[in-house]
Amino acid sequence: MRLLIIRHADPDYSIDSLTETGWKEAELLADKMIHIKAKEYYVSPLGRAKDTASCTLNKIGREAIVCEWLKEFPALVLRPDSNGVRRCAWDWLPEDWAQRPMLLDRDNWMNVPEYIEAGVGDQYKAVCDQFDKLLKKHGYVRNGLIYQAEESNEDTIVLFCHFGLECVLLSHLLNVSPFVLWHGMCAAPSSVTTVYTEERREGIASFRMQSFGDVSHLYAAGREPSFAARFCECYGNKEERHD
Repeated sequence: MRLLIIRHADPDYSIDSLTETGWKEAELLADKMIHIKAKEYYVSPLGRAKDTASCTLNKIGREAIVCEWLKEFPALVLRPDSNGVRRCAWDWLPEDWAQRPMLLDRDNWMNVPEYIEAGVGDQYKAVCDQFDKLLKKHGYVRNGLIYQAEESNEDTIVLFCHFGLECVLLSHLLNVSPFVLWHGMCAAPSSVTTVYTEERREGIASFRMQSFGDVSHLYAAGREPSFAARFCECYGNKEERHD
């Protein structure tokens, strides 16, 4: 089985939709996606993901199943510099997360005090449980760190969602702390991440990421990826976001 995990195009968070640039990105993504024969499409209930998906779905005459758990990862925490204001669980300043190496530990990342207080581990588990239900529907049943291929197949499944949530799904499939992905990787708007199953022995499957954050559809059209999800490359770049 192949999973395509797609981040929404350039967002306008004020209206939970897309910017003018984002709509163009979504159209270019659709031009790529029309050549992919997918078994099923799933989408976050949030507007920016649904709008991104709509460009593809309208072109191919398909509908997507809306999954509440595909919305952006909802956990909010009181990170060390927050001054009492809750912020998304994955966005920490490097000087703070570097003092908590446990965040990079697959088995213990959710046990830092800030995450325990906010119930992040429970929210992570809830998403992963729903994800495993979907994978079971498509023939793959979680068994420890791997999957039983009860109905192995070469189907393609497409998920339209969000960066923070995408990293949660990938961390579950690849058995790593999501914090490694949240802070070590960046999926540009409208990017496509591809994950395959490998069944080297009959009935035993694992997932392997072939590509992360592919934006070849943008480069093919002569466009640079949007900056959303990144922070300033140099501190003196006042036009780029710092927080």
